[in-house]
Amino acid sequence: MDRVDKQKSSAHDRLLAAASRLFYEKGIRAVGVNTIAAQAQVTKATLYAHFGSKDGLITEHLRAREQRWRCDLERFLAGHRDPASQLDAIFAAYRAWAIADDFRGCGFVNAAAELTDPTHPARAIINAHKHAIRFRLEDLAAAADCPQPSDTAEQWFLLLEGGMLTATLRREPAPLDRAHEMATRLLPTQRV
Repeated sequence: MDRVDKQKSSAHDRLLAAASRLFYEKGIRAVGVNTIAAQAQVTKATLYAHFGSKDGLITEHLRAREQRWRCDLERFLAGHRDPASQLDAIFAAYRAWAIADDFRGCGFVNAAAELTDPTHPARAIINAHKHAIRFRLEDLAAAADCPQPSDTAEQWFLLLEGGMLTATLRREPAPLDRAHEMATRLLPTQRV
């Protein structure tokens, strides 16, 4: 990679890092492109050259967040040997995120609350992220020999999302722990 490519990549990465941090800390609509560019130490023109618009930056931010999230989850699950314990460990992963000092709720739920236009390009990323969680739960439920993996996955997904949202609102992990208890009751008795 030559010097010009490194500078472009560096500006792109700095912009994405600044936007990701600011969007999560302050909210998407509360942060302007001037603030993002200043934090990344680039010009507003550089931001537009890399992302086209603030909406392009929002979309790329969520795409990158989804990739990081998926990698983090799979690394977490890799520490568990069988599908049943991996299914169970998803709640532990969510709990670990929920108790982090900088946790401000699910970045995808937060973004969805701000991006109310269903045709916004970032909405497709948000929806795909939530569908991917649901399908990952279903794959694990099937591999764990749950009799109705689709139903189990849907129930676990609803408990997981509801538990996480309530834990965020209350600023404590107890609702997520309670949702986890309820979810484990949905597994076949030999799995509990």
